Amino acid sequence: MAGYRRLIPPCNARAGPSAPTARLGHLTQVAEQPLHRALGLTDWEADRIRELLGRDPNHFELAVFSLLWSEHCGYKHSAPLLRRLPSSGDRVLQGPGENAGVLDLGEGLAVAFKVESHNHPSAVEPFQGAATGVGGILRDIIAMGARPVALLDGLWFGKPDYHFSRAVGGIGHYGNCVGVPNVGGATVFHDAYAGNCLVNAMCVGLIDSGRLQSAKAQGPGNLVVLYGATTGRDGIGGASVLASQELGEDDADKRPTVQVGDPFMGKKLIEVSVELVESGLVESLQDCGAAGLASSLSEMAGDGIGIDVNLDRVPLREEGMEPWEIMISESQERMVAVVRPQMLEAVARVCARWEIPCTTIGEVTETGDLRALHGGVAVGSIPARLLTDECPRYNIEQRKPDSWEQAQPAEPLSEENRGDKTWVFEQYDQLVGSRTVRRPGFDAAVLRLRPSLRGIAVALQGPRPGELDPFEAGVQAVLGAARNVACAGGEPIGLTDCLNFGNPEKPEIAYELAQAIEGIAQAAEALGIPVVSGNVSLYNETDGRPIPPTPVVGCVGVVPDVRLVPGRWQPGDVVLLASAPEASLAAEAALIRFLWKAAPLLSLSHDVGYGGLAHTLAEAARWSGCEADVELPAEPRHGAAILAVAPEELELLGTRGFVEIGRVA
Repeated sequence: MAGYRRLIPPCNARAGPSAPTARLGHLTQVAEQPLHRALGLTDWEADRIRELLGRDPNHFELAVFSLLWSEHCGYKHSAPLLRRLPSSGDRVLQGPGENAGVLDLGEGLAVAFKVESHNHPSAVEPFQGAATGVGGILRDIIAMGARPVALLDGLWFGKPDYHFSRAVGGIGHYGNCVGVPNVGGATVFHDAYAGNCLVNAMCVGLIDSGRLQSAKAQGPGNLVVLYGATTGRDGIGGASVLASQELGEDDADKRPTVQVGDPFMGKKLIEVSVELVESGLVESLQDCGAAGLASSLSEMAGDGIGIDVNLDRVPLREEGMEPWEIMISESQERMVAVVRPQMLEAVARVCARWEIPCTTIGEVTETGDLRALHGGVAVGSIPARLLTDECPRYNIEQRKPDSWEQAQPAEPLSEENRGDKTWVFEQYDQLVGSRTVRRPGFDAAVLRLRPSLRGIAVALQGPRPGELDPFEAGVQAVLGAARNVACAGGEPIGLTDCLNFGNPEKPEIAYELAQAIEGIAQAAEALGIPVVSGNVSLYNETDGRPIPPTPVVGCVGVVPDVRLVPGRWQPGDVVLLASAPEASLAAEAALIRFLWKAAPLLSLSHDVGYGGLAHTLAEAARWSGCEADVELPAEPRHGAAILAVAPEELELLGTRGFVEIGRVA
């Protein structure tokens, strides 16, 4: 590229007038820096955009490309690798490609679930970053037509300091106000996350399996309706300027790109969206999150379907917003629906009942283009497939780090990790919704599928703190989450993952990402369950220092009868240690199978975590409220669980896979 001026001259009549450079200029760190670089695009990508369009893009179009071609939205470095993950199965109603994965639970019911990151916003402004992470994952579930019934959060921080407590406060504030219980997750402290924390939020929702929604627009002539909060300048550039770049000493300057949440509006969105779906009033539904309208509308279009959007119809809460700002604003609590004209009045009535704005901002077309208008003039027109299907895909050189040969095993858990974390999840409402059968704090949580006695067990797990081997990290995350679900009496049926890594343009990080995905894939295949949704969070580095490979995995399992979920050990119970006999995925899968099948016979079942056997027994005693007299055996080398069973039930467990280690006092 010779420079900015040759790339983007004054736009022609087809493209419409350009957005004023004065407002875009605040994204430019150096006055002479080409605009496409300030927006996060490489010189090659800028040339590719020009080639695909057959002309020079104007400023508005370039801003849209920069968001949709960012790593956060476009998965430029990870999409080719993600194909390795198994995603099909008898229960799969929706795999990767929509807002969340959906599995059939039988009896006309389905579960939608996904985990997603909000790492960089939480590093810059922990309260709002974590709060809007919760809001965003809720909307992903809503967009599938499901009612959210549970939240889980994964927190990786340097230490339990003020920054951490503010993130916990943001999660609690949003979840408590919106009325969805927070029932589980993982909290890990390690120095490696001091400069770049991880906030991964998971949501689980329930839906009538016959009412599954898609984000894909359909029916030329149908209307595009925006409902929810008004649009402001908060979050502009969040997906490209903040989420797809490393953090540095100037990260405080990125505070304006952090979104601001409104959980009370979020609660209204849940109720309105569920009612619209259950009433059959919408043809498709989409969250308006990262990259704002630019992302939601481009993902709704495609396959010959286009969308015309009138940006001057978008309800605003700030004066003087330019068209490009309206298009890429990441203001929270907004949804986009495609509505048949004859249903518009009914949709408006539902929104009015909940006192939220509902505005027709566009129309579905047959052009295949995403066309934005302002004041009756086209300010940008891009074939939608160029923003999604033509997003660059990079196969980066992979190189195993040389230091691995001398790397020490993961360090023992610190006292901060071994300590009781009740103070964290005590700040979350765990019971709202009246489904919670088993609260957080002990392996997986369990939720009842009312009115039946069936339930679901849900868990979120990452690798051992400080784990350096990315393949092993992926395996550990899957097996840990599945064991937690099995210990709660759930048969694991599906997975979701959030892949947290450093800069993928570095060969060592590219290797870590590929190896972790391979580890997840092999573990999922051994369990015979699919990975149906997920998120990739890259560039988790501060001043060039990457986080360790941290794949986080959520697991959902089916509980046949919530009355038979293992609870607390009782006086006189026999205490057993069940463990995988060898270092193989087949042995680990067999252990998990044994745990969920044996669960109805057990008083207690508890996964042996990274703190070791003594720590696991101490947790079981604290959970149960009474001690056990145990002779500690050698530390198990593979997956393991502590079991407690009444003496008269012991024979029913069989004789393989466990040893007696004590009795409850």
